[in-house]
Amino acid sequence: MIEHQLDRQRFVLSSNGQDSVLNYKLSGNTVNFNHTFVPESQRGKGSAKQLVDHGLAWAREQGYQIEADCWYVARFLNR
Repeated sequence: MIEHQLDRQRFVLSSNGQDSVLNYKLSGNTVNFNHTFVPESQRGKGSAKQLVDHGLAWAREQGYQIEADCWYVARFLNR
């Protein structure tokens, strides 16, 4: 289950005691997804994609302009 930590401007997916994280920064009506981190032991299991899909869906629901300094998130925006 993905937890939205609004006060820390991030989404967190915990698995086996380790956190995968998608960080963002809000500025007015713009959200910038700036960093994705998945622990090495959790890589290749779709955690980053789940976080990005969740984060982008949230941003669209809120009506935010979406930017991505994170290269991984940018890949989803250029589809």
